[in-house]
Amino acid sequence: MLKWLWLSLLALVLDQASKLLIDGTMQLYQSIPLLPSFNLTYVHNTGAAFSFLSTAGGWQRWLFAGLALVISIGITVWLTRLQKHETVLAAALSLILGGAVGNLIDRLIYGYVIDFLDVYYGTWHWPAFNIADAAITLGVILMLAESFGLGRSKTAGE
Repeated sequence: MLKWLWLSLLALVLDQASKLLIDGTMQLYQSIPLLPSFNLTYVHNTGAAFSFLSTAGGWQRWLFAGLALVISIGITVWLTRLQKHETVLAAALSLILGGAVGNLIDRLIYGYVIDFLDVYYGTWHWPAFNIADAAITLGVILMLAESFGLGRSKTAGE
């Protein structure tokens, strides 16, 4: 099922290109309104999801980079062991892999992850995220859907 790695590569390229575009055209903390309840807002995230451990002093960079590397290797091995009919799971794992590698690259190069997608309602803002985070989230949603039967054939015995 390594044929699904094109999806990982697509997520990775879109993620890195968008981050380079944001970094090259916006100032840190600059915000550009695009739609009601959606801005481009350039921030650096030294933590994990939802800025978890972002103020931990720097050691978290290597912890999260190490975790991303181990998870990426594990997902790649998992992909090699999938059966041909497990296409939804292959797509899900490929999206997660592409997102994990995208954020890993940021951590290794910059020491933080570039986030810029800002969804909000009134004065409440969801933590800013990026294309890699969106790919990971979509991958997890697909994994959950697959666990509930999405992509399985209706024939007996499966």
